[in-house]
Amino acid sequence: MSFNLARTAEAWWAVTPVGLVRLGLPAATTAALLAGRAALAAAVEAAQATAAAAPRDAVPAESLDLLSPVTAPARVVAQAVNYRSHAIDSGFDPDTVPPAFFRKASHSITGPAGDITRPDGVGFLDYEIELALVFRRPIRSPITVTPETLKDYVYAATIANDISARDVQLPETQFFKGKSYRGFCPIGPRLTIFEPNEFALLDRLDLRLSVNGVLRQDDRTANLVFKPAETISELSTFADIAPGDVLLTGTPSGCALRVPPPPVRRLLGLLPERRFWALFLSSQRRRPEYLKPGDIMKATIRCADGGIDLGEQVTRIL
Repeated sequence: MSFNLARTAEAWWAVTPVGLVRLGLPAATTAALLAGRAALAAAVEAAQATAAAAPRDAVPAESLDLLSPVTAPARVVAQAVNYRSHAIDSGFDPDTVPPAFFRKASHSITGPAGDITRPDGVGFLDYEIELALVFRRPIRSPITVTPETLKDYVYAATIANDISARDVQLPETQFFKGKSYRGFCPIGPRLTIFEPNEFALLDRLDLRLSVNGVLRQDDRTANLVFKPAETISELSTFADIAPGDVLLTGTPSGCALRVPPPPVRRLLGLLPERRFWALFLSSQRRRPEYLKPGDIMKATIRCADGGIDLGEQVTRIL
């Protein structure tokens, strides 16, 4: 069976049905923790036994200051337009859209509960729930990954939120900057480590993100355009990967950003660039879905049958 971990500044914790139990392991990086699979499994087994025998010794998760279970520095690689619904919303044909990647800075990683500060000058702050996969081994040359060999390259999964400053990312053509402000990548709360026979469950996960209790994003990993094995195969053709690096596999429709349909975009493309972006910004200002100070986001990723549950991420905008 898979098991779930959480992290604080002092320790790693096993997530049990009655609360969190501290592991008897050093507060290591994600990569170092995952490298010692036998010691980790033994520590989790001991923690689960403690929780079963003495449930009062378990600590409520909400009483701890949980950090991202992906430790920085780490490469954060993200995939764009990778859900069929998001491709259609963005004006692409999901059957022909090519794989596309971008990077978020390592310093954008933050914990799964707390505050995200909207940077000065940013007006269009957006959210993107994503299934994040943590790599287990280095990749330094092109490889072909199959659904059967995915377990050799991916160790664990967690929740990520690809926070984006759209008015920096698009009109300023600053993609990296618009997605890499400090705190723009909440990750966690749980790091779910799979057994080899559980990787098929990655195709059955439901992703849901709400803002102030209103559901904004709701989709299933079955609707990914490129599945993780295809994505990692393509990524390996040009990028090196290290254990503990993380892949954000894309977001479904429902973001605050809206682009006009293709016929309108073709007409807008005839306008001078300054006029085009002025119209774009004007249209986005009319969208109340962009994040504002005080907004609270809640994100979950889980199987409907409870086979996998990555927990709930709760963050507030300042």
